[in-house]
Amino acid sequence: MMNDLELRTELVTRYNTFRQKIAEMFSETTQRSVDAALAYADRHIGTLTRYDGNPMLDHDVEVARIVATEVGLGRNSTVASILHDAVRIVAQREGEDEQLDQMLKEIRELFGEEVIGIVVGLANISELKLNTQSEQASNFRDMIVAYSEDPRVILIKLADRLEVMRSIGMFPPEKRQKKSWESMNLYAQLAHKLGLYNIKSELEDLALAQLEPDDYRHITGKLRESEQKRLAFIEQFITPIRKGLDAAGIRYHIKSRTKSVYSIWNKMRKQRVPFEGVYDIFAIRIIIDCAREQEKMQCWTVYSIVSDIYTPNTERMRDWITIPKSNGYESLHTTVSAEGRWVEVQIRTERMDEVAERGIAAHWRYKGVQQGAETSEQWLSRLRAAMEETTHSLAQRFDAKPASGEIFVFTPNGDLRKLPEGACVLDFAFDIHSNLGAICSGGKVNNRSVPIREVLHNGDIVEILTQKNQTPKSDWLSFVVTSKAKNKIKAFLREEQAKHTRMGREELERKLKNWKLALTVDEAVNYLSKHYKLRLGTEVYALIATGKLDFQTIKDILNRHLSGEAEEERRAAAAEIERQKQAVAAEKAEKRESHSTDALIIDDDISKIQYKLAKCCNPIKGDEVFGFITINSGITIHRNDCPNAKRMKENYPYRVIEARWRQHSEGAFRVTIRVVAADTTGMANHITEVISRELKLNIRSMSFELGKGGVVSGTIAVEVPSAGAADTLIYNILKIKGVQRAFRLN
Repeated sequence: MMNDLELRTELVTRYNTFRQKIAEMFSETTQRSVDAALAYADRHIGTLTRYDGNPMLDHDVEVARIVATEVGLGRNSTVASILHDAVRIVAQREGEDEQLDQMLKEIRELFGEEVIGIVVGLANISELKLNTQSEQASNFRDMIVAYSEDPRVILIKLADRLEVMRSIGMFPPEKRQKKSWESMNLYAQLAHKLGLYNIKSELEDLALAQLEPDDYRHITGKLRESEQKRLAFIEQFITPIRKGLDAAGIRYHIKSRTKSVYSIWNKMRKQRVPFEGVYDIFAIRIIIDCAREQEKMQCWTVYSIVSDIYTPNTERMRDWITIPKSNGYESLHTTVSAEGRWVEVQIRTERMDEVAERGIAAHWRYKGVQQGAETSEQWLSRLRAAMEETTHSLAQRFDAKPASGEIFVFTPNGDLRKLPEGACVLDFAFDIHSNLGAICSGGKVNNRSVPIREVLHNGDIVEILTQKNQTPKSDWLSFVVTSKAKNKIKAFLREEQAKHTRMGREELERKLKNWKLALTVDEAVNYLSKHYKLRLGTEVYALIATGKLDFQTIKDILNRHLSGEAEEERRAAAAEIERQKQAVAAEKAEKRESHSTDALIIDDDISKIQYKLAKCCNPIKGDEVFGFITINSGITIHRNDCPNAKRMKENYPYRVIEARWRQHSEGAFRVTIRVVAADTTGMANHITEVISRELKLNIRSMSFELGKGGVVSGTIAVEVPSAGAADTLIYNILKIKGVQRAFRLN
């Protein structure tokens, strides 16, 4: 593996301690991989230094050491820790895509696919621009999880941040403040969720030293002052406990733990007490050495011994053995009284203590878990639930991707917003503010103009564009996904509907009085609803209030209704049904007579007779037709109701021959349909949808013009297979709300 990546002598010397530690913990194969990683990283970032002038590689090596020794990860994680800065630096350079691809190819060949996944995940997290606002901390924690397809990425990032905080003094003041805030509010919380209590406490203490230096010095000073008294009290306290445990034949050892500086500071702040008012500054930990199957029994035995010696406070009893914490923590806590002060005693086994000290990463065995949309909190919980007692470290690939079902996007000011997967620009606008969403007309995503329905992705920077006259539309509900956006849009539409109903009804009542029609407002609205095929009368009021239905049209429709002229539409529908019946009967008759007639069979290749369709009436399959023998053009086919039919039959009866369509003939015939309709929004779209989507017919041309009284009229040229299809088309067009007339022109 080493070939041209042989370690330089300087590297061997500088990182000898680290290499010795790796040799103690891992196989020779892993040692060679680590050396190869050192050589590869040195080749790419060997000349780069940190703020203190030392090589950047020092940081990577220390992170790898923490990962291997303090977190308990394995070969791939250790190698990835060494390589992560080399990949990050190339990934952050603009125009270096080819170099990055080459680097990833080399790493894949040298160290394997898993290492690639980890270093890419670390590079992604490094690109996140964190905003130091406390209200944003939870979202940023979730985003870090969402960007980490492999949970080892999070653990290595924690180790990386721990090394940074241990070296925080080298950074400029402003960077110290920023990194300390991130450590306390983001990374320490992640460490807590994963059971990495030592890392959590150290991150908090190091951060507190930078953010609240006076308080930190005060507390550490008080701890030093009281150290001797505290040690003497502890020794006096545990002496009788030792005797009881020895007498019971229990294998154990006892440790005392002083609360972290951050924990003491936090308690002083929350309880508003001085240092002396914090009584549980330390805890006694009894760690039992026993087999797994005896753990619960042994822990409760120790509890009984302690309770016999000191009086317990039953209200502060905590049983995390029967039901462990969500982060895998197991322990039995009791608080007892001794010499007028309360002392916390923690009882656990060696296994439980290892989990509590090093985190459950030391015991995780990665296995495939069903994927699905889940929050980052659920994902972390699932990781904790995957823990099993095993000798494996975190060495296998975690097959399940944290499909969080969430995305994280930024405002132009850098504020982070968490939205569900599939959220669009309009969802983002409503998430910012309801009023902003109501007037949203579009947006800019990463400085690119986009419509309101543009779907957002992780890391997008979104700017909202508005228009003062913009109002929510009902079709917005079809593409927003957040409940906030949907509820606000519905509320606005309900409000608008109520306003339109009130205004429309008042205007209609006033007009009906002026027209002196023998109709009540409810009767008029009921008929108008049926005429326009509207489900609710409120829709009529809305059309009136918005000016989409003018009063001259309403007056004409109501007058036609009162005079009986409006029965035309009903008769047209009835005629269509009757025509369909006649067409079926004609087809049956054709079958009976097909072998006994001398009629011309149109579209019958056997006949070998030249014919063409007359342009004057444009016959199509299904029309009742006849043939007319011309002098120069063969036979022309005319409809029986052709305007010229009567003249030809009377003047030239000897030229007229019987004709009919071949039953199974195929072809496309162009017909022209005239449509008269109310001038309502989307009328043309409704008509084209009926023709193209519902009936699957081809539109060849369409033209409409606005007439008087809010009415539009026009023609549509459509290709149909038969006259029956043309009739069906007319019938379906008549069913569209707002269509007044539809008929075939030729």
